[in-house]
Amino acid sequence: MSASLGHEGLRVPQMLLLALPGLIWLRWPVRSPSWRRLRLFGVAMLLGAFLLDGFLRAYLRQRYAAVPDSTLVLTAAANTSPREALEYLMAQGAQWWPGLVALLLALGLLLGLVRLASQQPPRPLGTGSRWLWLGLLLLCCVAHASKPWRRHHPAAFWPHWAVSVETLRMNWSDQSQQRELLLEQARASGVRALGAESSTVVLVLTDSVNRDNMSLYGYPRETTPQLQALSREEGARLLVLPHAWSVQATTVAALDGLFSLGGSMAAQPGSAAPAPGHILALARAAGYRVWWMSNHDDLAIEQQHAQLADTVEMINREPGRSSSMLDGELLDSLEVALADRSAPRKLIVLHLLGAHPHYRLRAPEALRPFEQGGDAVEREMQRQQRPVWLREQRQDYDAVIHYHDGVVAETLRMLRRHVPVGGEAAWMYLSDHGQEVGHRIDHAGHSPGTEAGYRIPAMLWRTPQAFAPGSGQQPFRADWTGWTLAELLRIEWPGMEPARNVLDPRYRWEAPQLPIGEVDFAR
Repeated sequence: MSASLGHEGLRVPQMLLLALPGLIWLRWPVRSPSWRRLRLFGVAMLLGAFLLDGFLRAYLRQRYAAVPDSTLVLTAAANTSPREALEYLMAQGAQWWPGLVALLLALGLLLGLVRLASQQPPRPLGTGSRWLWLGLLLLCCVAHASKPWRRHHPAAFWPHWAVSVETLRMNWSDQSQQRELLLEQARASGVRALGAESSTVVLVLTDSVNRDNMSLYGYPRETTPQLQALSREEGARLLVLPHAWSVQATTVAALDGLFSLGGSMAAQPGSAAPAPGHILALARAAGYRVWWMSNHDDLAIEQQHAQLADTVEMINREPGRSSSMLDGELLDSLEVALADRSAPRKLIVLHLLGAHPHYRLRAPEALRPFEQGGDAVEREMQRQQRPVWLREQRQDYDAVIHYHDGVVAETLRMLRRHVPVGGEAAWMYLSDHGQEVGHRIDHAGHSPGTEAGYRIPAMLWRTPQAFAPGSGQQPFRADWTGWTLAELLRIEWPGMEPARNVLDPRYRWEAPQLPIGEVDFAR
C-alpha cells in the first residue's frame, strides 16, 4: 500500500517489487539476536523510505499536479532557501497536518508490524515455499537490474534529485556569459528604434495576482477603484486586456517565457542574423537605457533577467515569504528613474511582490477593508462550503489586491507626469501568474492544477497615440509579452513576428497547452 502512494498504473507493481526484498528478509530464517536487531532496523528504514517517498509524491500530485523531478518542482526547490521552505510548511499547516498525522501513524504501525514479524521464531521452509521465495527474489533482481525501474527506488531517486537541484542552483549563481551572449545576439539582430527621439516605457510586473479578484474585471468586492478611475479618465489610451493568461504557474518559469522572444536562439528563417533571445537585451541594443527595480530577493530572477539591465536596484534584503517590505517602497526609486535625463530612451521594469504569500504581509496592517465579511463573496464561498480559514485567506488576499491597486495606479500617474516633452510614453502591467484562493478548490497559494493559477490581469497605456478600437479583445498569453512590449518600445528588427503582438492587426491567437484539461481562454 505504501509503495502505491503517489504512483499510478504500472509504476505501482514496480515499486512493490523494489520494496519486496525487505519483506523477504523478514521471512528468511535468522537465529542470531544481533542479526534480528540489524534486520529490524534495516527493514524499518527501507519500508519507511518507501512510505515517505509515496507521501511526498502524493502531496505533489494532489496539490500541484506534478512529480518531484518535474521542472516545476526542481525550479521551486532550487529557488527556495531553508528558511523559505520552513515558512512554506508553516503557511500550509492546515493542509499538511492531516497527512502528516496519517504518515506518522502509518510509520508507527509499520514499525510495530516489522518488529512483530522479526520476533517470530524461524520456521523451516517447505519445497513449495522455497520455490515461491526464489521466484520472488528473481523478480526483485529483475526490478533492481532494470535502470528505468531502479531509478525510482527512494535510495537512488532522492540523492539524484538533490544533485539536480544543486546543479540548477549553481547554474543560476553566475550567468554572465549567457547574458553577454544575449546582448551580442541582440546587437547582431539589426534592431532599431523608430518614432520619437525621446521615449519612456514602464513595465510593471507583479506576482500572484488573479484577475478574478479585481473589480476592474467584474469582481463583486471593490478591490481596484483606482485602476477603474484611471480607465475612465484615459479612455482609448488605456487598454484592459480581458482574457489574459499566464502559461506557467510559478514565477521563475513564467518570467523566462515573458521576457523571451519565442525562446529561439537560432537564426530567423530567411535571415543570417541570429534571433534576439531577450527583450531587455533587445531594448539595450536599440538604444534604451534599462532599469530593473525589484521588491524580490531572488537569485534566479536577478541572474537571469535583472542583471541584463544597465541599472539594478533590489530593495528587498529579506528573502522568503516572511519579507514585510511593501511594494509602495519602490515608488521613490521609480520617481528618480523617471526624472533621470541621462538617456532619451528609457525602459523601467518594476518587479513587485504583489500578492505573493503570505498575504497579510503584502499590505499595511491597518488596510483590511474586507475583514467584516458578510458580502456577496463571503456568501458564495459559504455556499461552496469553503472552510473558515480559506474564507479568511480570501479576505487577506483581497486586501492585498486593494493595496496593490493603489501602487500600480500610482506608477501610471507618475509616468503621466514625466512624459518626455515632444516624445512618447507607454506603460504595461501584468502578473507573472495567478493564485488559487478558494476559486475552484480548498487551497490558498500557487496552483498549477486549476485555472486560477493562470488567470492574470494585463493592461496597456500609451501616449500620444491611442489604441485602435477593438484592440486587445482576443485572448493574450504572457509568454508573448515581449512582442507586444516591442511595439510599445517602437523597435523593430528583421524577422519580427507580428502574429504574436496582441496590438497588431495580424495577431493570431494560439492556445497554450496547460496541465488543467480543456480551457475556455475567451473568458
